[in-house]
Amino acid sequence: MKNTLLLLSLAAVLVAAPACENKKANNEQNDADGKEMAKDQNEQKFDETSLEKDAEMAVKIADAGMYEVRVSELAQTKATMADVKEFAMMMVKDHTMANEELKAWAARKNVSLPSAMSEDMQKKYNDLNEEKGMDFDKEYMDMMVKDHDKDIEMFEKCAEDCKDAELKTWCNEKLATLRMHKDHAEKIQEKAKDAKKNTKR
Repeated sequence: MKNTLLLLSLAAVLVAAPACENKKANNEQNDADGKEMAKDQNEQKFDETSLEKDAEMAVKIADAGMYEVRVSELAQTKATMADVKEFAMMMVKDHTMANEELKAWAARKNVSLPSAMSEDMQKKYNDLNEEKGMDFDKEYMDMMVKDHDKDIEMFEKCAEDCKDAELKTWCNEKLATLRMHKDHAEKIQEKAKDAKKNTKR
């Protein structure tokens, strides 16, 4: 009887293990391919139409927007400085709102957006998560300044080049908020640098 139970337990473990591994592999694949999958779907739907390039831009914006929210949620829990935590809270609020607005536009236009961060964004998130204390604060603020430079450039391009009037207007309206974020980030970045220097004295 004991041998039978042992064999049954062993069989259950052997069956469950591959299932868990497959689930993990599928999740990792979904995370890695979210952006590419959305891009492929849009190319099939809008091939050689005026919305094809707009959909491609929307996918890039969505990927960046998800990343901004995720790293800022991380900063709310890991940051040391009050200014950094406050900035992260603003990022989560403003970028979550922007992400939802973009999703609503995409739903109206039948545009596919990624549901998970791209592999590049996930790597940046993982790298930041390795940092601690004042190193985290400085790295997060450095990233916020660089990322908002890229965001501003991307939204300016959208406002100039996109064909869809609604998307063009939305991108143009968001530029003021992004520029404010960047200015604010630069000020806190300097504070984080000084605070890190002081901790090493």
